[in-house]
Parts: sequence; structure tokens; C-alpha cells
Amino acid sequence: MPAPQPQDHDLWETLPAGIRTQVDGYVLQDRLLPAVKLVRDAGRAHGIGLHDAEMVVHERYVFHGDRIARTPECPLDLESLAALASGLPGRVAAVEAVWDGDTVHGWFVNLLAITDDPAEERALATVYGRRDRDPSEAAAEAGSALADHLGVPFHFGSPDTPDDEAPRWRP
Repeated sequence: MPAPQPQDHDLWETLPAGIRTQVDGYVLQDRLLPAVKLVRDAGRAHGIGLHDAEMVVHERYVFHGDRIARTPECPLDLESLAALASGLPGRVAAVEAVWDGDTVHGWFVNLLAITDDPAEERALATVYGRRDRDPSEAAAEAGSALADHLGVPFHFGSPDTPDDEAPRWRP
């Protein structure tokens, strides 16, 4: 997200004190989407749109820094993923990595277990990018290890390029 601009502070000050308190509560809980929605909804009368709301909330994240109770990352170790897969109803038929993205996180990879009875997919982990890790590489490594452990195929339709419409695994 781009660096906040000086006018973002002015937009923050246009919000009622109760709204600012609630937004800071969301930020301190690392609940970005509810915070942005609240700023946008409460700020409409002052001309605050979605982009401005994102910038205002970003400024609050910067302001609170280390005080934010960050949402923990999904575990990618084999033992944890195997435990999650073993708790699923039905037999795991495949492990798949699928790109997804949004305006908050950019591109990320969902690691899925595909079961055959019942026929469905279950999320095992969401892998976001970090400065020290590419989400595609981390998901491919963890997914391959889990698939090998379970003796099932691993599929990643577009490991090199984010593509949420890449071909999916078929039995």
C-alpha cells in the first residue's frame, strides 16, 4: 500500500470520535477489512471513498505499529498440514495450490485438500507473500511434501505466474 499522505490525517480527524475509537479497535485486532469498511461508510458524508478509507486505515496501522495483535500465519510444516488433512471427512484424493487475490493482500496462494467422498475441497492454509518468502514457492514446497506424505497427486496450475483462472486439478 502506498505511503499515507498528509491529508490522510485530516480525513481521520473528520470522523466522529466514536468511529475513530472503533476503527482503532479493529486495527489493534488486525481486522483490516472491517476497519476500512467502517471508515468508508462513516466517511461518505465527508467524501471519503474506498481508496481514501484504505489510506486512513493504513495510517492507523503505521501509528499503532507493534501494538497490533497480528493474525497468525497458517502453519506450513508437514506435521501440521498432515494433522489438518487427517481431520477432514472423506479420503484426500489430491493436494492443490490455487492463486487468489484481493485489494488488501495482493496475490496469495490457497493450499487445498481435495476429497473424494464427500467430493469437495477444504482449505488447509493460505500463504501470503512476505519479504523473505514467495507465496508460490512456499505453497509448492509445503503442498508437494504433504502430497508425497499422503501418496496423492499435487497440482499447481500456475506456479510461476499469479492466475486465479489457471486450470484446476481433475481426477
